[in-house]
Amino acid sequence: MQSGFTLFVMCISIYFASSATAEEQLWTFDNNATDWIPANGTWEVEEGVYKQTTRWGEAQKALVDGMEWTDHTLEAKVRVDDGHWGGIVFRAQNEFEYYVYLICPKENKSELWRHRRSTAFKDGFEARDEIEHDIEPIGLTIIRNEWYTLRVVVEGSRFAVAINGIEQGVFFDNTYSVGKVGVWTWDTQASFDDVSVKGDTVPLTEIKPQGKLAVSWAALKRK
Repeated sequence: MQSGFTLFVMCISIYFASSATAEEQLWTFDNNATDWIPANGTWEVEEGVYKQTTRWGEAQKALVDGMEWTDHTLEAKVRVDDGHWGGIVFRAQNEFEYYVYLICPKENKSELWRHRRSTAFKDGFEARDEIEHDIEPIGLTIIRNEWYTLRVVVEGSRFAVAINGIEQGVFFDNTYSVGKVGVWTWDTQASFDDVSVKGDTVPLTEIKPQGKLAVSWAALKRK
């Protein structure tokens, strides 16, 4: 017969083993963006599209609240309306520490950066390291006012990036192993739609042995 302590340990182990689960989420922004938390910039939903409407401003981003992701696939439609840089954020620790994969119509290329905190900059927005800033497009031309589907497949320290289903490169970095997802611009007005993420999640809510984890996805809309 197992002791009460052994059973308790078994229950806790089972709980934590199940706390990292496979999830799939989709946001079409048909009505609102309730689960999205802007860090800076001016964000609004207009005709089923999530938009950042401030032309000037550094590292303007909005992150999904309530869940962090380890290995996952993040995909989103991105359109640069005015300016130069727009993309998707993954493994965000906070508004200063994250990875971003972006397109740059001005120079017909895509880029992958790691942003980080720095004592040299008070707000932290300009503290970043290049993973690859000059990814020449394969099988397409990147221009303004055109929708592109950006995808990042994240597996451990391996990041495979793609545009419109065409792989653009594979890169490696092990600085951040888990984090939030989001969308991003730099000195750019841009539009985002059909953001989807699928993979392993880590809930950010407190442990409640009885009942359900209190994770709210009010803005989730599935087609």
